[in-house]
Amino acid sequence: MDQLSAMQAFVKVVETGGFSGAARQLGVAVSSVTRQVNALENLLHTQLLNRSTRSITLTPQGRKYYDKVVQILQDVEAANLSVAEQDEIPRGLVRVSLPVAFGRLHVAPIIRDFFGQYPEMQLDLKLSDALSNPVEEELDVVIRLGNLDRSGATWIVRKLGSYQRKVCGSPSYFQEHGRPNHPDDLAHHNCLRFSYSTGYEIWRFRRDKEVCEVKVNGSLVANNAEVLRQVCLDGAGIILMPTWLIGDGVRAGRLQTILNDFQFYPQADMDMGIYALYLRNRRHSLRVQTFIDFLSQRLRQLSSDA
Repeated sequence: MDQLSAMQAFVKVVETGGFSGAARQLGVAVSSVTRQVNALENLLHTQLLNRSTRSITLTPQGRKYYDKVVQILQDVEAANLSVAEQDEIPRGLVRVSLPVAFGRLHVAPIIRDFFGQYPEMQLDLKLSDALSNPVEEELDVVIRLGNLDRSGATWIVRKLGSYQRKVCGSPSYFQEHGRPNHPDDLAHHNCLRFSYSTGYEIWRFRRDKEVCEVKVNGSLVANNAEVLRQVCLDGAGIILMPTWLIGDGVRAGRLQTILNDFQFYPQADMDMGIYALYLRNRRHSLRVQTFIDFLSQRLRQLSSDA
């Protein structure tokens, strides 16, 4: 038995929730995965998995073993990377997950420059607004905006930049409906709302010790920020959006920010950072660090946009 391969098969079974999923990811037959896991259990003289027709779960011994094996496999990969990339020339594939709108607006435009600077690099970009698991999806880097779950000890988090949230509208809207001078004025305007969570109809602001809470109304609620931005650009209402999304429109004069002496003050703590997450076994990967460094350098201006 190749114990390392058996350990890899065991981890894939746990991560995918079954032998079939593990076999698909490993590119082998289901029977092969089954034999490897069975052989591993025989070697250890213990049952690692509870098997049923509906699900596969870890036994208490299996949970302890899984945690140790994941770390071992990450250390093995880190050792391989340290040798493979020792010539200090960034090369190879980097698999990246990032939010759809952010990727389209801020990452896609700089890809050509990245390849021009690092011609031996390749990127596999997976654009999705769903939370990604770098282990299960075999990702090198995950780009996330805002609040993070920092409980995962296997992740390293690096802040690439920050942003703010601003209220804005088009010049045509303000010409027709007037410009709000205080958050309370928003109650009398068509506020286009992003349905990212409950309570999205309440906008809260702070200026020094003054806190304002406004119940806003409007003709449109959407779960896609780019749709709201476009409707706002067309002069149909006012939006509260991150500066990374509205910055181009503001710089072009197609959008104007208002209430700039107030800060957006959410109901709960809201982190307004842009982060790169990667597994600890990627911390010495030249190709991963090269991509993150490049992205960090190009995203610095977002902190002062709009």
